[in-house]
Amino acid sequence: MSGQIQLSRRRFLQVLTGTAGALIVGIRTAGAVDLPPALLGGTFQALGPYVQIDSDGNVLIGARDPDTGTGVATSLPRIIADELDADWNRVSVIPLGLGVQNDQGQPRWIYGRQLGGTGGSIPAAWQELRQVGALARWLLLQAAARRLGVPADRLRCESGTVIAPDGRRVTYGSLVEVAGKIPLSKSAPPVKTPNRYTLIGAPAGDVDAHAIVTGQASYAIDHHYGDALVAVLVHCPWPDGTLARIDTAATLAVKGVVKVLQLQPEKDQPLGETAIAPAVAVLAQDTWSALQGRDKLELEWKPGASGTQSSYALEQQAQALLDGDDAPTTRVRNDGDVDAAGKKAARRLEATYVQPWLAHATAEPMNCLVRLDKDRASLVVPTQAPQRAWAVVQRLTGLAPDHIDIRVPRVGGGYGRRLDHDYVAEAVMLAKLIDKPVRLLWTRDQDFGHDFYRAASVHRISAIVGRKRELIGWNQRMASASALVQRGVPDNRLWTSETRADQLPAGLVPNYRSDWYGLESAMPRGPMRGMPHLSNAFAVESFIDEIAHMMREDPLKTRLRLLGEPRTLALAGGGTLDLGRLANVLKLVADRIEWKNWLRSVNGLGIACWHVDGAYVAHAIEASMQGEKLTIERAVCAVDVGRVINPLGLQGQVAGATLDALSIALNLAVTYKDGQVQQHDYKSYPLASMAQLPNDVEVITVPGDRSPAGASFLAMPTAAPALANAVFRASAVRVRRLPLMKELLRLL
Repeated sequence: MSGQIQLSRRRFLQVLTGTAGALIVGIRTAGAVDLPPALLGGTFQALGPYVQIDSDGNVLIGARDPDTGTGVATSLPRIIADELDADWNRVSVIPLGLGVQNDQGQPRWIYGRQLGGTGGSIPAAWQELRQVGALARWLLLQAAARRLGVPADRLRCESGTVIAPDGRRVTYGSLVEVAGKIPLSKSAPPVKTPNRYTLIGAPAGDVDAHAIVTGQASYAIDHHYGDALVAVLVHCPWPDGTLARIDTAATLAVKGVVKVLQLQPEKDQPLGETAIAPAVAVLAQDTWSALQGRDKLELEWKPGASGTQSSYALEQQAQALLDGDDAPTTRVRNDGDVDAAGKKAARRLEATYVQPWLAHATAEPMNCLVRLDKDRASLVVPTQAPQRAWAVVQRLTGLAPDHIDIRVPRVGGGYGRRLDHDYVAEAVMLAKLIDKPVRLLWTRDQDFGHDFYRAASVHRISAIVGRKRELIGWNQRMASASALVQRGVPDNRLWTSETRADQLPAGLVPNYRSDWYGLESAMPRGPMRGMPHLSNAFAVESFIDEIAHMMREDPLKTRLRLLGEPRTLALAGGGTLDLGRLANVLKLVADRIEWKNWLRSVNGLGIACWHVDGAYVAHAIEASMQGEKLTIERAVCAVDVGRVINPLGLQGQVAGATLDALSIALNLAVTYKDGQVQQHDYKSYPLASMAQLPNDVEVITVPGDRSPAGASFLAMPTAAPALANAVFRASAVRVRRLPLMKELLRLL
């Protein structure tokens, strides 16, 4: 028995027959015009959201979401390929660029959602992409039924062939021409039941792995138009500053330099949709000339109001707010009566946790290649959100929706930075001014000095423990500068980038209060991988460990008692929290790291757990201290994401996110003084070395049959608190301020 998937009434399946007898299958929106003929050719270029099968039986599948290293270029096509019963060895995958059509002047998105690196790719695609594969399989079965003279329901598909009950076989390649002419049925073809999956749930290497390790992978920064000018920038050190003086004579004298132009952020535009700061651009025939010309610019910048700000002063302001009696900017949650519970306290505990500003530090700096013709724009952009990039281009050019072509090669790191498109705006603005194609390249120092940072935060948490050792009260106050300021978000929702109403231990403590205090800062801020879970989990899971220590109790026992019996809790933001699944991942990492020895272990053991949008994660870490040297001996992570599409890809994501989170916790911090960031390269913003990180991350994936949840940053939140808790066991030093190594050495 097969399952049915209901697409919305504005979405339906499309079948096209391309040249050379190719069958092309996909989803389009109701009322959309036919695709341009160029998309229907027999080549593997510019393919829409379709399965293309040529007469030789080769299958081409497009990956609709940008791959920033999360593996969606493998997992999304495998969903289609499984339903299609394709031979994976004969499948080729290409990244899809932006899919947009013109609906009376408004954009109509061909591919539906296109968003990478946010943890939502697989959940959003799970139903639609199965239906794409199911339709292609159904058409091939109908074509085979005509060829073989056997009813379609008596045929089966396997590895690119259709097989009759008597053993006769016909290949997909021999059927595509007929299949493309078969009328669609009135109802959507049924999708497979899980017991028939062959690719879903089976491990597969990244489709781009060979190209990456051999240096053949193509990124946006590698692309070039022959007549494009290279543009490099000098940004004002202050986002609200101004240009006081400029002398371009020496720059224009450099061979190859064509022009020097000034850029200004557009007024009344949200952050991330226009230039991040005033800038001077040097345009040249090649990168070397552009950089040489940039170095010879004579500039004087005048600071704005931000010129007096510092990260130290902002932290002091946060501490003062949490010390005072002022009402919070937002009361995020208020269960029971925390004040009344305090009168019944047998024990109390309070702690403050401080976390720094962070930069994205992507491997591929910001860049954009753009050509503006009279009635068309063509771009190559490393973006996590092609549709948002389109909106910037359309606003600046006024072009019809389908006259903007955006290609998105594999992205050299996103972490949320490429959800913003200031660099796209800069490139388009320059192309308009110079009337030539532009290849905009940011340098590494610009990437650090003009980022949309994750703001620092200060967390003050108080716990009230009753006479029976139960946690009866929890009061958490957080101060930070919202990442949503100047982004069109109402003031009463600015807290949503900083914390969650349903984060642990909300719903588990009868008297629970969560307050957020908004800080004002001129430093640009934006989305960051793991926000807001990363900062909150460190504070909460460290504090739960401190509660266990105060009660002289096993920290695992404290957590399991807090979670209680397996049950589900409704979440205020929608969905449910399955406490049984959360407790399970906690127990799995405890067993793997031999937690039973936590009190007698020579090394320190630490543990932490969290939940993110229907997925569950726990870390257990073993650490040792020899003098001032910290060694992470072992790191174990268990995740439960429901149905796993690609176990090998999931393990890679979990291991990578763990190492990323540990690197952030150990070393990383952005500071600014007089409104200027002090870190400009990897030397001053040192990612963790191999010697600092564990030799391996042991990953436990929980099998499940629920719809898949996202895992892009799932393993980020719990790594740092598990490490801090392990360090406490190893050194008797409680680290409440990150980065950990700097604070640990200060306290030893």
